Amino acid sequence: MRRLPLLFVILALAAVTTYLLLHKKEAPTQEKKEEALAISKNSDAFNASFGTLMTGYYALKNALVDWDTAAVNRASLSVQGAADSLQLKELKADSGIVLTAQNLASSISSEAQGLAAEKSIEEKRKDFNALTDQLYNLVMTVRYDRQRIYHIRCPMALGDSVEGYWLSNSSAVINPYLGKKHPFYKDKMLGCGEVVDSLDFAKK
Repeated sequence: MRRLPLLFVILALAAVTTYLLLHKKEAPTQEKKEEALAISKNSDAFNASFGTLMTGYYALKNALVDWDTAAVNRASLSVQGAADSLQLKELKADSGIVLTAQNLASSISSEAQGLAAEKSIEEKRKDFNALTDQLYNLVMTVRYDRQRIYHIRCPMALGDSVEGYWLSNSSAVINPYLGKKHPFYKDKMLGCGEVVDSLDFAKK
């Protein structure tokens, strides 16, 4: 009869030990899931306004690929409006970075306005190259972390030996300088270029 209570005690201890072991295994899994969540360093308002700027820029790039000057002009004015509307007061950074970002946004706005006013598509592409340089610097300054952005170079964008750059949300090379309707190359140089940088601040 004395063996029965002892057996109950052993079974109870085994049950408690099993529960504790299972509970310990579940904890790290839950912790890893929480660490995997990507949280932006900037506010939703800032990210939304910067996303609008990038969308306008990509539309401009695609219009240049298509040699569509009317679409280029519309997209340029969209970029200008988005640059003017950037919520830089929402940027979580020190005053020096905010001031630099404000100056770059102002330059992008002026460049986009000038681009829309240019008569020839060749001049529009020159302005696009300058605008791209400023936007690349702005992305680097504010460390925009809602998407990966590729910096792509064409060695003959503005002539046989004059390079140019563009930004893309894809690593695929679709050249906005030579495009689909080049008077000499047609669409044969659409894939001319190489990715020289990949900006992904979400991981940093």
